[in-house]
Amino acid sequence: MQTFLKILRWSVGLLFIFSGLIKANDPLGLSYKMQEFFDVWGMNFFSDYTLALALVMNTLEIVAGIALLIQFPYKQTLWLLLGLIVFFTFLTGYAFLSGKIKTCGCFGDCIPLTPKTSFIKDIILFIAIVILLFNQKKNKTTIPKGLGIFVLILSIAGVGYGQDYVLKHLPIIDCLPYKTGNDIIEKMKQPAGAIPDSISIQMEFEKEGKLVSYDANHLPENFDSTYVYKNRKEVVVTKGNGLVAAIPEFGLNTMNGEDSTQAIFALPIPYVLVFAGKIENAVPWEELLKKLHEKYKNVYIVTADKEGTKNSLAKESILIGDITMIKTAARVWPTVMIMNGATIMQKKSYIDYLDK
Repeated sequence: MQTFLKILRWSVGLLFIFSGLIKANDPLGLSYKMQEFFDVWGMNFFSDYTLALALVMNTLEIVAGIALLIQFPYKQTLWLLLGLIVFFTFLTGYAFLSGKIKTCGCFGDCIPLTPKTSFIKDIILFIAIVILLFNQKKNKTTIPKGLGIFVLILSIAGVGYGQDYVLKHLPIIDCLPYKTGNDIIEKMKQPAGAIPDSISIQMEFEKEGKLVSYDANHLPENFDSTYVYKNRKEVVVTKGNGLVAAIPEFGLNTMNGEDSTQAIFALPIPYVLVFAGKIENAVPWEELLKKLHEKYKNVYIVTADKEGTKNSLAKESILIGDITMIKTAARVWPTVMIMNGATIMQKKSYIDYLDK
């Protein structure tokens, strides 16, 4: 029994450490996933706090996993892990049963799991933690109290430093589709065997005080101006197999709305794309752009912030991109990408680029 409990304890502890480290490698990714949950629940007022929540969650996972391995403090750690796994099971269960969340983010973007797989994993972990909790008196802490406190403080400091580092310098391990060496056009192609969802557009109208809905292609024969349009929504008729392109959409438009994506990819190489969802005044834009212009002929700022560019970077070449695309491409704003056609030759945080 003791051997079984030891194997179980190490398995749970290492899994929590592994899960936390993967997410700590990209805390902004977890933050965006939390925003997705809050958006679905209509709790957008929490969106400003998701990064702080992600940093705390990652720290708790890693430090609790380490505390479980050293068995200090053992009982309190098990109760903490039980609380965490109940919370995670609720999230993955909601994602699985509602179908509104495609991936739960349990292992970040490095190991994408389906909601069903994540939910099953959390159920198994819940059972394992309950077993350890019921048998916690059979395991006694052997590590000295002072050493245990030192290990936990060191763990918290290490996780904090690591997350601060990646927030400034990009993830240490880049698991995103926009990593160095990737071809954006290739990543936009549907994978072999992909079956997309079959979607029906439902139009909602008000007729004589009642709301009625019709398929966009099958309106009633007596359809006239007495039907007052209210809304439209997409309804999934047949579910696909979940295989989608790594980059669902990539578009670069001029300030006037003209699609320039292919023209940009056809530029003489190398050229530079500088991604920044918002134009922050705290960023040393003048220094960064001066250094880029000295080395490269074609430098473009890709942003979703039209007003910010007009106010601060009016003389620069500006391209407008979707904010979700920019968040995926660049975890640090701004991020410098040296391009060869559609291939990313180099990708650096502006801090690392200036320090070269």
